[in-house]
Amino acid sequence: MAELPAAHSSASRAAALATAFISLRHGSPGRGWVLREVRRARREVRAVSTVNCTAEVLYHLGNKNSAPDVQFTIEGDLKNTDEADNTFYNRIKSLKKELEAENIPDRYGNVSPEMEPIRALAWAASGYVIWQNSTEDTKYQLAQIKHVKQVKRTDEYLEFDYVILLHENVSQEIIPWQMTVLWHPQHGVEVTQNSRQPKHAVD
Repeated sequence: MAELPAAHSSASRAAALATAFISLRHGSPGRGWVLREVRRARREVRAVSTVNCTAEVLYHLGNKNSAPDVQFTIEGDLKNTDEADNTFYNRIKSLKKELEAENIPDRYGNVSPEMEPIRALAWAASGYVIWQNSTEDTKYQLAQIKHVKQVKRTDEYLEFDYVILLHENVSQEIIPWQMTVLWHPQHGVEVTQNSRQPKHAVD
């Protein structure tokens, strides 16, 4: 396999997808993942966050309906977020009225401290949508939570209905997407439903 320059668009797209996938697997309200740099690429991408990570992304050429295969290894120990995750979980469980919010971050890029875990959870869950919809020609990133509403449940899980905006960096398109997210500190993130929304749905 030929080496690609680390700044090559194919390398950055694969790295963005790998970051989204890792966020899906290891993200939580207490832990977000951000791609800091691509060090080396040849269909093998190295992404750096607070830990080193190596990922291999294999696209199914000619089949746009199959999610890419992503294999990754994390070098080193992940920061323990149990306390932050449990604090968030207990705070949300104790609310008298279901949480509801809009425009995270706001038009100035601000996120209130109490909404940071909601955004981190959306970041992790959007990793599923990004993974399922990525091709070699796309590079998605969560841009904003347009609306989030907690759904009342009688079991131990927290459920949130999100409408997010995904930024597709190649085409510069902003895409509204609905996703229903289940989360529990011991069981992680699960996207139970998601669908692309018409652009006028968020106007």
